[in-house]
Amino acid sequence: MPVLAVVALAAAAAPASATPRLGASVDFATFNASLNRAAEGELLADLATPDDPQARKVAEVIQRNRPDVLLVNEFDYVPDGAAADAFRGNYLEVGQNGARPIDYPYAYTAPVNTGVPTGFDRDRDGTVGGGNDAHGFGQFEGQYGMLVLSKYPIDTESVRTFQHFRWQDMPGAVLPDDPETPEPADWYSPEALEVLRLSSKSHWDVPVRVGKRTVHFLTAHPTPPSFDGPEDRNGTRNHDEIRFWADYVTPGKGGYIYDDQGSRGGLRQGERFVIAGDYNADPDDGDSVDSAARQLLDAPTVRDTAPASLGAAVAAHQQGGANAGHRGRPWLDTADFNDEAPGNLRVDYVLPSRGLIPLFSGVFWPVPGSPLARLNDASDHHLVHVTVVVP
Repeated sequence: MPVLAVVALAAAAAPASATPRLGASVDFATFNASLNRAAEGELLADLATPDDPQARKVAEVIQRNRPDVLLVNEFDYVPDGAAADAFRGNYLEVGQNGARPIDYPYAYTAPVNTGVPTGFDRDRDGTVGGGNDAHGFGQFEGQYGMLVLSKYPIDTESVRTFQHFRWQDMPGAVLPDDPETPEPADWYSPEALEVLRLSSKSHWDVPVRVGKRTVHFLTAHPTPPSFDGPEDRNGTRNHDEIRFWADYVTPGKGGYIYDDQGSRGGLRQGERFVIAGDYNADPDDGDSVDSAARQLLDAPTVRDTAPASLGAAVAAHQQGGANAGHRGRPWLDTADFNDEAPGNLRVDYVLPSRGLIPLFSGVFWPVPGSPLARLNDASDHHLVHVTVVVP
């Protein structure tokens, strides 16, 4: 029986004085839209007119799903929200291929770590500079940024960002190890660890006001656990970027955390939240450090509604390759990667807290060959959403 029906029956059977107030039904979503460009300024130029083919497809995906609160990953950061405004005005608020326009009166974006120099040779290629040596991989500052869009008010004064939190300040951090030396966790020098930030983009706690309640929209985009060597510098970082939110929402574990304003501690016990983003880690397959995604999925305050789609299952069967050997259930996949390796994976998540009542969830992956399958190449990721009741 659907959750809402169960709650409604309980309300009907309860005395009037004990009847619960169901509250608002809100759809939270994440979409790695691949709206990143190769050079600074290109995204804003593309969005300045309503004619960019990829942006139109991305907008149509959003219009056909119509989430209330949405995280867009890989949306290049442009100061003053100029790119966000252009995307809303020229694409989302214009109907695409028969889909209805959609209005998001509230938006949040902020600087990220991609392209920000560290001053150290992080990849040990003998030179300092370039994307691999930045705090987060990027050819310019802000590439692969993030954007939050909302139909509900965002409490911008209470947003917490964790862009500058240092990796070494996480207790028990899984730091990469140089396999050529006997010392542990020594890929980075002590001097490099003094400056190296944990988040490859940023971690944001964005409070969204739903009636009289606040839901903390916890957003991030950890680095892919690949494009490195036996030291696994990206895999270990991906693991700890994911662990950050697991500690943040688990009572008693987030005391070490500090935000960019200097405030300390994790989320207060009892607060409602939704964790969202492309976490580049599948709980069963792929290259991530063992159990990286499980840190979130098994956190005691988190619900996993397991969003699924028939399209993902059909795609895995048709594409074969690495998909044939996967342990995970293919209908849970959210990203269409190279068929030979790593295959399609579940890497995009929308995870509500246990204080919220889940109603529906899904992955927008139209079945190959169906009319809307033309939208499957808008990005190599698919929109994931969960509808919850905010009591």
